[in-house]
Amino acid sequence: MTDLTKPFWIPLFPLQTVLFPEGLIALKIFEVRYLDMMKSCFKNQEFFGIVGIEEGAETQDPAKPDILLSEFGTLAKIIEFDPIQPALYMTRSVGHARFSLLQSKREKNGLWMGEVQCVAADPEIAVPDELSDTALLLSEIITSVQKQGLSESQLPFQEPYRLEDCAWVSNRLAEILPLSVSQKNHLLMQDNPRLRLDLIHELLEDGVDLNSTLH
Repeated sequence: MTDLTKPFWIPLFPLQTVLFPEGLIALKIFEVRYLDMMKSCFKNQEFFGIVGIEEGAETQDPAKPDILLSEFGTLAKIIEFDPIQPALYMTRSVGHARFSLLQSKREKNGLWMGEVQCVAADPEIAVPDELSDTALLLSEIITSVQKQGLSESQLPFQEPYRLEDCAWVSNRLAEILPLSVSQKNHLLMQDNPRLRLDLIHELLEDGVDLNSTLH
């Protein structure tokens, strides 16, 4: 079993997005390098790392320069693994601990590996009255999504819905805000979830549009 208190190596899945602890992410797997990796992770219930792409694009073309990976990421574990075809898998994973990416390397098959160091989990801090409108907004989003009649596997959030907790509310809103990878990572690595929620509150007051999320 992996000791999360010490640095360790894991396979990485670079994306143009950021996963937060307890967040859900659906991935369509069809490239050989990821097929083998995800099969192994699911079979052995091992972590892989979701890490944002700051510059460039994920590619197997050796003639193109490497991508620039974010300094931070989140451990993920597969909770659903659906083999649609022999070389096509639909997966759903949940976020666990946040980590700092200490170093990375690319294998001959194009798979990224990273040495990571997990950071402390968010403390539980109640949503203060002055930020209660953010929790109300998230509650409205959840209600709106539930009314769409989606199946449990299609819902963007996983129960329990902890609308009184700064970390849970800030993480769920950060996932759906239309922000850059760099901005999302800035939110991800805030040590204080109250401060993370403060920053999100400011973004919402500045007019970040969430209409596409509500419909």
